[in-house]
Amino acid sequence: MTVTAARPGTGPGRARRPGAWTLGLSALVLLLASVSVAITIGPARVSVPDVWAVVASRLGGRESGLTPIREGIVWELRLPRTVLAAVCGAGLALCGVVMQSLLRNPLADPFVLGASTGAVAVVVLGLGGGALSVSTGAFVGALVSFGLVLLLSHSLGGTTDRVVLSGVAGMQLFSALTSFVVMFAADAEQTRGILFWLLGSLSGATWTDVWACLAVLAAALVVCGARANQLDAFAFGTESAASLGVPVARTRLVLLTVTALLTAALVSAAGAIGFVGLVLPHAARALTGTLHGRLLPVAALSGAVFLVWVDTLARTVLAPQEIPVGVVTSLIGVPAFVLIMYRTRRPA
Repeated sequence: MTVTAARPGTGPGRARRPGAWTLGLSALVLLLASVSVAITIGPARVSVPDVWAVVASRLGGRESGLTPIREGIVWELRLPRTVLAAVCGAGLALCGVVMQSLLRNPLADPFVLGASTGAVAVVVLGLGGGALSVSTGAFVGALVSFGLVLLLSHSLGGTTDRVVLSGVAGMQLFSALTSFVVMFAADAEQTRGILFWLLGSLSGATWTDVWACLAVLAAALVVCGARANQLDAFAFGTESAASLGVPVARTRLVLLTVTALLTAALVSAAGAIGFVGLVLPHAARALTGTLHGRLLPVAALSGAVFLVWVDTLARTVLAPQEIPVGVVTSLIGVPAFVLIMYRTRRPA
């Protein structure tokens, strides 16, 4: 059954929002331009035509004409990092939209602290005997934390409030476990490396990370996009959604599982990057309204553009020293979130 929600901002006396195709195409063009320009920024200067020449060469076209070193800088260092930033930004924003809609909570955030516990267990405790990478440990830890939250919320009744409260409890538990392991088992060098990872970093991005995260993101976009109308129905509450023919429990389980898998994949590749999934959905709603057929793609593209430029700022503003990406997203995200909440406040 097709379910639609009211279009905010289209009533009498209000300016009509841009169409979905206009917004989507504009965001896509902006993303391609952002990636192209961001790659040119750094100690070794390259131009946008150089970037596209390298890409064309690697895809089977004619030689780029650049030296092997400059071509390696573009293809092996900057391009995978910038593309991974776009993928992570898109994925975190998508997860934020879905979680805020499902839980009807504007503060819902896809941040998974279980990932940090898994990563710390591999690095500090040697879990897996060297057979597991940090990314694998983070991915497994994120899934374990999600399973615990899901089990706890189900045992408490499975309502929206219970899911939120279970998430808070899970975050506190895994935060405590991470702090305990680091404090009593890690040396100074391990502690510094773990801290940098916990704050988010794209410095070690590889094409393997890019393709893995991109595959999970594509699958999540398909699943969430196919359920856009059901997400619209959740805006009226779970009881109203059920009366409109939406299988509430199954839809929530499927979408929460998808967001957990996507978040786990992103966190395992880039560390814990906060505020993207919290702030970008609100900014996207200001452009598109609440209908998820428009909101999901625009939020994803907006998140991608945002994180591309945040990562560029993080690696260049204090060069040669690099700022963790999560620090920059928080510095930008906090005042942006306060501004969004101020502009959308309801009159007393």
